Amino acid sequence: MSFTDILVAFLQDGGPFIYPIALVLIIGLAIALERWLFLSSAYSNNKKAITLIQEALKKGDVDKIKQAAQGSNAPVLQVLNSGIARLSQVKRREDVEYAMEETVMEYMLRLEKRTPFLATLANIATLLGLLGTIMGLIAAFSAVANADPAEKANLLSSSISVAMNTTAFGLITAIPLILFHTSLQTKTAAIVDSLEMAGIKLLNSLSYGASSDEKRG
Repeated sequence: MSFTDILVAFLQDGGPFIYPIALVLIIGLAIALERWLFLSSAYSNNKKAITLIQEALKKGDVDKIKQAAQGSNAPVLQVLNSGIARLSQVKRREDVEYAMEETVMEYMLRLEKRTPFLATLANIATLLGLLGTIMGLIAAFSAVANADPAEKANLLSSSISVAMNTTAFGLITAIPLILFHTSLQTKTAAIVDSLEMAGIKLLNSLSYGASSDEKRG
């Protein structure tokens, strides 16, 4: 018996609750794939951008950072560019920091979008599995109550086996979704940390440059 045949038999023996759990699995995998591709692209773009402007950050070379931000969709460059744009209007460190924090929060909404759904879907799959098992056991005991005494043991064991398939499939669905959720959260946190780190480096280099100019003056 091939793996495909075993899988088909498993799904067929699981009862009606198998189908909503399968739908949850499909939706969860689609969300996980879309988020993984989006976050991987953002992470890769950020890493390349930070390498490109590393020296400019150390020196506080805002012109080079602005030039790199033109035509780039790297979040880190857009965050730094928002701070530089505010720098042309005000000179206080706090105002520049607030401008960058605002942009970071905007990107956080994009980065975290739909990721929490994975945890919710994992919980739904688990609960659907338990509900399917309970409903299956209720149906099994009802059937056994009216069955011939000689067949009760076999009927009960086979009914319970079918009912437990639902719980097993619910857990098979929930565990990968939880792992995907944790992985995406980790990748999101790494991107946000890189944005905040770059912002702090820019602020420190600008503050150092300003203090150096004051000493010379």
